[in-house]
Amino acid sequence: MTNEILVPALGESVTEATVSRWLKQPGEAVAIDEPLVELETDKVTLEVSAQVAGSLAEIAVPEGETVEVGALLGLIAKGAAGAAASAPAAPARSGPAAMPPVVPEPAAPSGKILNMVVPTLGESVAEAILSRWIKQAGDSVAADEPLVELETDKVTLEVNAPGAGILQSLAVAEGDTVQVGALLAKVASGATPAAVTPAPAPAASAPPPAASVPALNPAAVARSAAGGKITAEDLLAFLGTPETAEVMPLSPAVQRLVRENGLDPARIPASGKDGRLVKADVLAVIADPSKLIPIAPSLPPIAAPVAPAPTPRTAATPVPDARQNRVRMTKLRQTVAKRLKEAQNTAAMLTTFNEVDMGAVMALRSRYKQLFEKTHGTKLGFMSFFAKAAVSALKAVPAVNAQLDGDEIVYNRYYDIGMAVSAPAGLMVPVIRGCEAKSFAEIEASLVDLATRSREGKLALTEMQGGTFTITNGGIFGSLLSTPILNPPQSAILGLHKIQDRPMAIDGQMAIRPMMYVALSYDHRLIDGREAVTALVKIKEAIEAPEKLLLEL
Repeated sequence: MTNEILVPALGESVTEATVSRWLKQPGEAVAIDEPLVELETDKVTLEVSAQVAGSLAEIAVPEGETVEVGALLGLIAKGAAGAAASAPAAPARSGPAAMPPVVPEPAAPSGKILNMVVPTLGESVAEAILSRWIKQAGDSVAADEPLVELETDKVTLEVNAPGAGILQSLAVAEGDTVQVGALLAKVASGATPAAVTPAPAPAASAPPPAASVPALNPAAVARSAAGGKITAEDLLAFLGTPETAEVMPLSPAVQRLVRENGLDPARIPASGKDGRLVKADVLAVIADPSKLIPIAPSLPPIAAPVAPAPTPRTAATPVPDARQNRVRMTKLRQTVAKRLKEAQNTAAMLTTFNEVDMGAVMALRSRYKQLFEKTHGTKLGFMSFFAKAAVSALKAVPAVNAQLDGDEIVYNRYYDIGMAVSAPAGLMVPVIRGCEAKSFAEIEASLVDLATRSREGKLALTEMQGGTFTITNGGIFGSLLSTPILNPPQSAILGLHKIQDRPMAIDGQMAIRPMMYVALSYDHRLIDGREAVTALVKIKEAIEAPEKLLLEL
């Protein structure tokens, strides 16, 4: 009678994995819950354990092959072999031929292990980058205490402990990308540090294979002779060290990264279990070559196992320059760059310009700003006037408030306006919802709140989604004129600029007026030039006669 070994569920949106290493071979005895095989996804490495005691009868998938969730990995033969292997385990534990005891996962005094997973990140956001572990394995944690920071293309958010206890293990390294629902760590509820001290690895059940010379880093060999030379005794002492006597096998993903980037695995600092080299270690070295373990140039090379020649690089590795500072792009900056470029490549983007006389709004604001702030508790700025003017124009020209969805045009009958904000982490566009129903004071208060929380990194993802139109104000930085880029899937964006006194001809007379250039970028696939110009003129007219906004004319 046999029992099937199947690929378990790998997490939301993860459908396949690579068989990186078989821990048992056909004919070997296995105990219940004993790890049999390691699977490697693009996120983590996990072990599949035996569900029954017996012996490994068959391996269905060799190492290096890709398997899908639910696929057959192998078979376990139950019965005599399994009983013989598992029955004498207790009395024969001290015997030389006894199977090593299976060390169960350390549990809390309450007997409960809590999984901490990636929470829902918001509409259409499926992944994030683990930017920083606030706590490390073995640290005490309190319920709802922040343990890790995740960075999406919008914001950086913290994931809190699911309960009080000890952070038992970390499943994801810093810099890795994780999917919604993926396991981040395990917390031993109510445990003390002593309760989760990792158990020592059991002794090997089979004698070690014939000695093989590992790939050595000469810089790591202790020297006893004068002048720093390596002696035969130094080399033998190094090879006899338990931590270095065995070369840890590389998973297929790590082998591929090492080969494609022409790296020496012996020079990459390893952080995996039992000193294994994991994917995150290689990616860290690729991002920062200075992390490679240096090799002393005066030492002779030491023989290493024959390995496939690395694929030559197409370009030389850049030489570090003391005059430069290289910083890895944040996830937010990468996504902003990607989406803005996609907007240029996808939309038939065009910009129309006009100029607005700001005199009437400035006079109204100067006359009532103190009374406005005293009455409503917020300052009267220019953005509420432009938000109201935009709503008036969008109502008059519905195409400017619409968006494309495949071969359909979606006309929005609500007016949620995004206000672009420059935050330390990058450009953010929080959305003020229902601007058509909000008063000037409500719009100003909402903008102050959203802008403040944008700069503090405290915005929720939902507060930056679903806008139908965007306003960006480059004038606060001194920009006189620009062509703003669309914020997909929106079809138009209004750009505001610096207010500057210029001579204007009014009724045949020259006058100095506070003027602002305004720009409306739009998707020509959906919005015709006539509609775009009409909408921008509507905004100009509303700002130059603000009483129309107040009277909703």
